[in-house]
Amino acid sequence: MGRQEPNDAQAMRSRTRAALPGPAAAALALLVDGACVFAFAASGRSQHGEAATLGGLWETAWPFLFALVFTWAISATWRRPFAVWRSGLAVWLGTLVFGMVMRVAFTDGGAPVPFVLVATGALGAAFLGWRGILALVRRRTSQAA
Repeated sequence: MGRQEPNDAQAMRSRTRAALPGPAAAALALLVDGACVFAFAASGRSQHGEAATLGGLWETAWPFLFALVFTWAISATWRRPFAVWRSGLAVWLGTLVFGMVMRVAFTDGGAPVPFVLVATGALGAAFLGWRGILALVRRRTSQAA
């Protein structure tokens, strides 16, 4: 008997295994998401002429970093951390909503409508953007192979 061609179920399992990254890949994605939050906080502080100190950056970023980790946990983002819509959308909306709640509840910062709008756009562009770029690169790389 010669080599068997994989059936549809085998091909699906193979693609599913490839889509499930290891812990290192998930940790890398979480670090990139964290860097996006820090970039958002640093940009906001800069735009408002606030001091560029580590303490100030932490003060601005921590509610959103907490919300990011919380969202990763409840949405199981580690299972498919690079998925644009499944993970990117959950991370974006969860970090935005829970971050705003944390900001209002535990800091002196409020949530005026302009800030919420800017945060919505900036975090959405960041969390969906890097995943979208990665998806395009992966697609082009697989087509070239």
